[in-house]
Amino acid sequence: MSSSCVEDLSFQDNAWYRIVHELLAEADIEINGSRPFDIRVNNPDFFKRVLQDGSLGLGESYMDGWWECERLDMFFQRVLRSGLENKLPHHLKDTLRVAAARLTNLQSRKRAWIVGKEHYDLGNDLFSLMLDPFMQYSCGYWPHADTLAQAQQNKLEMICQKLQLQPGMSLLDVGCGWGGLAHYAAQHYGVKVHGVTISAEQQKLAQKRCEGQDVTILLQDYRDLDLQFDRIVSVGMFEHVGPKNYHTYFDVVARNLKPDGLFLLHTIGANKTDMNVDPWINKYIFPNGCLPSVRHIAAASEPHFVMEDWHNFGADYDRTLMAWLERFIAAWPALQGNYSERFYRMFAYYLQACAGAPSAPAIFNFGRCCSAPKGRKAACASRVNVSHQPVRRSPSAHTCPYICVLCAHRYQARSRAANTRSTVSTIACVCGSISILTLSPSRFLPRVVRNNVSGMRCTQKRLPVTSPTVRLIPSTPI
Repeated sequence: MSSSCVEDLSFQDNAWYRIVHELLAEADIEINGSRPFDIRVNNPDFFKRVLQDGSLGLGESYMDGWWECERLDMFFQRVLRSGLENKLPHHLKDTLRVAAARLTNLQSRKRAWIVGKEHYDLGNDLFSLMLDPFMQYSCGYWPHADTLAQAQQNKLEMICQKLQLQPGMSLLDVGCGWGGLAHYAAQHYGVKVHGVTISAEQQKLAQKRCEGQDVTILLQDYRDLDLQFDRIVSVGMFEHVGPKNYHTYFDVVARNLKPDGLFLLHTIGANKTDMNVDPWINKYIFPNGCLPSVRHIAAASEPHFVMEDWHNFGADYDRTLMAWLERFIAAWPALQGNYSERFYRMFAYYLQACAGAPSAPAIFNFGRCCSAPKGRKAACASRVNVSHQPVRRSPSAHTCPYICVLCAHRYQARSRAANTRSTVSTIACVCGSISILTLSPSRFLPRVVRNNVSGMRCTQKRLPVTSPTVRLIPSTPI
């Protein structure tokens, strides 16, 4: 049908059109408008389909070519910020799916392999052309980076520094993907890496990539792990664990981590704690996935770990996704012989829909570095001379340890504030970090504000210094 079918068929008199028109107007989106985030309708049945099937109908109708949008990422950003997703009808199947998630384990040992076969096994040709040379299928770290490759290399370096890797250490990579991190850590830090994945295609490419390195890649469920490692890392895998398995996941990590070990978790997170997943994403992209919330992670990890570092760089996810989209479109001529036109529209829709979400307040991306399990001596105490004993306090002085989230360097700062509501002594890391967090004790919560001040010199390996330094103001004790 013509892209101007709405006008040609006088759909202004149709009830379905009027409802959609009024909803989109709340997000300042026009039907057949000229702005990049406006939509162009090619099929008059689009309006009824969206109102009846909600998010699933919106995505499927795009895959079928019923509507177009020049900038889907901007479209979804406006839709989410205006809350339109809450005004669309929820299909009965969605309600039943959420109920099933509460009653059954959708990520059981048997079902955990589904996402590997349906998404990660789509084809190494697709992912090798779309992703960076390290084949990192998670958010890049864009400060000091102009390209996707540099952003992902910066993230790999940051992860290795946060883990404080040393030659000869053993590293477990839970959900190792195509082996990019395993290869990088083994090559640049001299560690022995053990990686596990549930994707046969990922294992095949990861083994080839890591030839010549002290790296082992196995096709294995994380629940079957029972070894001992100095360090454990998990990047972009926790989204497939599922709420019913969060406690099991951290039990497994604690069981496999040595007494003085460190664990780093990098995952996409949700601001709202629930089991609801977008039905289109669940059906076509990541079956049985679920974005964890801070509450989910805190509750499941608390019996085993103490959080030492929380680094939120969700704003970089939009740029990462759009870089993937650009590479996917550029590679399509080489890929289209193996994939259909409908697949092309599906994958482009997926990347742009996700790109629109992090810029809205619904989704953020964070890294989480945990210390050794509770009851064990913390790994960093002997190496960096930071005491983890209870801090002695007086009305005139108190001591707070801090950690640089970029280079993992620890500082022991001291202040002479009459109470913890007052501004304490300012410290700053010159490695280029944009945030520094308290390490211990947990009774202080930092409030970070940017400020160009001089601070203690960081002697650790550092990235180029272009970011402002930071000033720390601990809040009221908790």
